[in-house]
Amino acid sequence: MNTGGNSLPSQSCPDGAKRRVCYYNDRLIAGVDYGEDHVMVPRRVDMAHALIRSYGLLGDMARLRTRPATDAEISRFHDGRYVGLLRNLTPEGFGAGGEVARRARGCNVGAVSTDGRSVDNPPVAGLWDYCQRYAGGSLAAARALASGEADVAVNWSGGMHHACRDRASGFCYVNDIVLAIDELLGHFRRVLYVDIDVHHGDGVETAFVESNRVMTVSFHQRTEGFFPERRGLLEHVGEGDGRHRAVNVPMKKGMDDDGYRRLFEPIMSKVMAVFQPEAIVMQCGGDSLSGDRLGHQNLSIDGHARCVGFMRSFNTPLLLLGGGGYTINHVAACWCYETAVAIGKEIDDNIPSHCYDDYYRSQGYKLRYPVDKSLKNDNTETYVTRTKCAVLRNLCELEAAPSVEFKEPAGGSIDAEALFHRRPLREDDDPMERLHRRCGEMEERGFFMELGKRQLDLAIDNRENGGHHHAHRPEAVKKHRSGKLHFQYHSYDRVF
Repeated sequence: MNTGGNSLPSQSCPDGAKRRVCYYNDRLIAGVDYGEDHVMVPRRVDMAHALIRSYGLLGDMARLRTRPATDAEISRFHDGRYVGLLRNLTPEGFGAGGEVARRARGCNVGAVSTDGRSVDNPPVAGLWDYCQRYAGGSLAAARALASGEADVAVNWSGGMHHACRDRASGFCYVNDIVLAIDELLGHFRRVLYVDIDVHHGDGVETAFVESNRVMTVSFHQRTEGFFPERRGLLEHVGEGDGRHRAVNVPMKKGMDDDGYRRLFEPIMSKVMAVFQPEAIVMQCGGDSLSGDRLGHQNLSIDGHARCVGFMRSFNTPLLLLGGGGYTINHVAACWCYETAVAIGKEIDDNIPSHCYDDYYRSQGYKLRYPVDKSLKNDNTETYVTRTKCAVLRNLCELEAAPSVEFKEPAGGSIDAEALFHRRPLREDDDPMERLHRRCGEMEERGFFMELGKRQLDLAIDNRENGGHHHAHRPEAVKKHRSGKLHFQYHSYDRVF
């Protein structure tokens, strides 16, 4: 392939062209705790980041500065009273009951879910700071695309697609996607939103259901009793000026790579042809992966990432966000691989040694893991074909590239210098990685101290027995799976 000197050919990205990619990561998000029994674990983002770092991908991306979103920025979409509630709510205040708890439950924060057994949106410690940080990442990524400094922007901590204007929903408090799309609309005439989470992207669709400048496309599981109910049906195509600009592709349980591809690629090709977006926002929820704790689809990491590679191939500014995903090692591996897809760089399937590598033991320390072959695929050939044809018929109703009045934003151009770190960050200062490294160093020192002690004891024994014994040396030195040296010294066996 003729790459012109500026591309990295990749099996996952057949277009082959290397993109200018920027990346957002806020390490403080990892400390947010939804509760011991809650399936949402924000640390999965730090796990993805650690993998990205261990594969050496950080050097292929520009780094966005960490800047939490302000109250005013979040209030561009969310109701002011709801923003005030999130800002001031604490677990202690909620636990005291009274008016604070009543108002919170009225906004679906701390309310018991419909099954009566769990709280989807708990009043977690540091809630407002958490919301500001992941929303700030999506806004920074959107501004990086608008500045022209990047072709692809990545924020795996974002993608909270269920949050509504005045209430939390589905583990989501602030809808960073709506905020990012609104930011992009200040610089691009038409913005496309694509959602491959297992759940319907209801919060984003509702926010733009009457807009002719935003098209929302959601590929999701649609079965009785599956969240969110009564949403995301084929016939839901938008309202008013936004009619035929909401596209819903409902799927049954067990959807595999092949069926997903046969829906995704022809539908998205048609969407790109008729809507002609100037920017794309893609929610890459990992709960559509095989083996998810909540989802019932059966996508492999390659099948999931193929969707990212396909949207990347249109050479349109692309914002990649996280979302759902509750088997955290699967999600982290997927988002790491999709970061490589965004860059256009192939990475090895063997996971490098790093601070979270024990989480991948169940998948053999491999990036990819096998899909569930026992899961029944309810998406028959007939169902897939009928769904595809119905969606394509709806898209035929949409005129190509509607003319939209467009004015330059009042704020003028974006200050790119304020967005990016221009010097390499000292990733070794990451607390988890530093702890992992120091533990390894301590283990290594301990090994040699004990080895030296044994050698000394043997030397003394030699002298006392007339020098007939020889100091023992390690019988074997081999590589551990982590790449560390594995010394076998008779009965003494250590890895460092």
